[in-house]
Amino acid sequence: MDNRISEIRKVIRALRVSMREAEAIMHEQINRDEDCTFIAEEIMKMRGVMSELAKERRLLGDTAPIVVASLFISRRPPAPSCIRVTKRHLVPATSRM
Repeated sequence: MDNRISEIRKVIRALRVSMREAEAIMHEQINRDEDCTFIAEEIMKMRGVMSELAKERRLLGDTAPIVVASLFISRRPPAPSCIRVTKRHLVPATSRM
């Protein structure tokens, strides 16, 4: 039984990583205004498999959290850090020449 729990935990970890990668690809496709139907369907299939594995894991009595190293891929560009606006001084048109 412990071997089965270990197998399930390994598969869940791998699925989480695969799902994150697929989601990143899907967001890139969305940003390029491309069709992402195939990737979205694959993510839905992975979620279904993950759900079944989680149910089986719970039935076997494993309730410990499964930790996966964060592979968070930010979809937003980083916020600019404190950009200081310089004050402009107006100069009359006659003194510019």
